[in-house]
Amino acid sequence: MRHLYTLQLVEAAARAGSMRRAAEDMSLTASALNRRIRRFEADFGAELFERLPGGVRLNAAGELLLAHYRATLSDLARVREQVADLAGERRGHVSLACSQALLPYFLPEQIAAYRAGHPGVTFAVKVRDRAEAEAELASYASDLALVFEPIYLVDFDVIASIAQPVYAVMAADHPLATRPELRLRDCLDGPHVAPAAKYGVRHLLDQAARRGTRRLAPIVETESFELIRHYVLHERAVGFQIPIGLRAPPDGSLVFRPLAAQDVPAGSLILGRRRNRTLPVASARFAQRLAVALKALPAVAT
Repeated sequence: MRHLYTLQLVEAAARAGSMRRAAEDMSLTASALNRRIRRFEADFGAELFERLPGGVRLNAAGELLLAHYRATLSDLARVREQVADLAGERRGHVSLACSQALLPYFLPEQIAAYRAGHPGVTFAVKVRDRAEAEAELASYASDLALVFEPIYLVDFDVIASIAQPVYAVMAADHPLATRPELRLRDCLDGPHVAPAAKYGVRHLLDQAARRGTRRLAPIVETESFELIRHYVLHERAVGFQIPIGLRAPPDGSLVFRPLAAQDVPAGSLILGRRRNRTLPVASARFAQRLAVALKALPAVAT
């Protein structure tokens, strides 16, 4: 495994952009780290970095090698889990990149239920926008991605996909709260709060606004879905989210109403992995559980 440690040093240098900073991160002297990488480059037959006045940057050979290293780590983790499975141990680690809407209710419930049967499995849950989640899969930084309206779907194997309409979120005493379904124009005629442009909900709203007669002009634009839910209680504003991240509070202060599909068609919540990647045992089993749970979701927020 010694060569894997050297590749770990290469990754540290690439991440830090500096041999000195990477050496500090890895508790080495800069000269020791540089010598080790230089020896590896000599054995490998190619330099891995562009040496710049202000630091280092991976060259094309280095990027190829780092991709191989990350794939090797992923395969090694999978084999370790399979060996543990043979020995009757239920261990492993699941790394998941997801949209914010999955955090309040869906993922905590699914992780807790999975760990009830597999208490040795640990999780890393990373909140990412739709482009970042796909990048996590491509770099092997995450095993799975669960994201609303992904952008590219390049090198992305879809495990499960469900439709999620866009809902309006408002205080219970908002004038629009009495209607069972809302037109987008009515929401945009008053103060509204919207997610930032990089999120799937905003993407669908922008598309719909371009087709209609009203302009999307949020009084608050935010990367936090939690802020949206709380802010509408302070001003007669309308926010926007998808139902998987919504539940009516016990005090009845918030209500959720679907936007008319003729104005804003439903988007897709997609669970996926890197194309042609064999997942570690724990991640593969958790993905199966998520796929079943997604298909069983109610169609509306309650």
